[in-house]
Amino acid sequence: MDSLDEIDKSILKILQRDAKQTTKDIAAALNLTISPVYERIRKLEAQGFINKYVAILDQKKIGRPVTAICQVSMRYHNEAFIENFVNEIQHLEEVQECYHMAGQVDFLLKINVKSLEEYHDFVRYKLSKIDNIGVLNSTFVLKEVKHTSEFFF
Repeated sequence: MDSLDEIDKSILKILQRDAKQTTKDIAAALNLTISPVYERIRKLEAQGFINKYVAILDQKKIGRPVTAICQVSMRYHNEAFIENFVNEIQHLEEVQECYHMAGQVDFLLKINVKSLEEYHDFVRYKLSKIDNIGVLNSTFVLKEVKHTSEFFF
């Protein structure tokens, strides 16, 4: 973080809001020329400040309006069981996000599906088949109040 100056931070803020901004647009917004902005963006990518560029889709329009938050507690906490769970989750397309947690819950999953019936099938035929799961607790999003991928400096 120490290697970021105010211009780098401004570039990152602009790209977080709209990654389709051209280098020319970013340079104009910052009152700079195109070449140094281009070089700074490449440097930020090379240093790993920018991991990738993505399109955020409207989950309702793509037919996945149901979001479930699933808390998973493992029976046993040895490394092999944890690694197995982490590896298995990678193959479940319904899981949009997975976090390994500290506290009473071991993993927190964000799952997007078409319907409650599809979620039921997902839990019954996919998630519950992973070895060593002790407790699954599901909650469902009624309304998205805030959703951002922006970090602030």
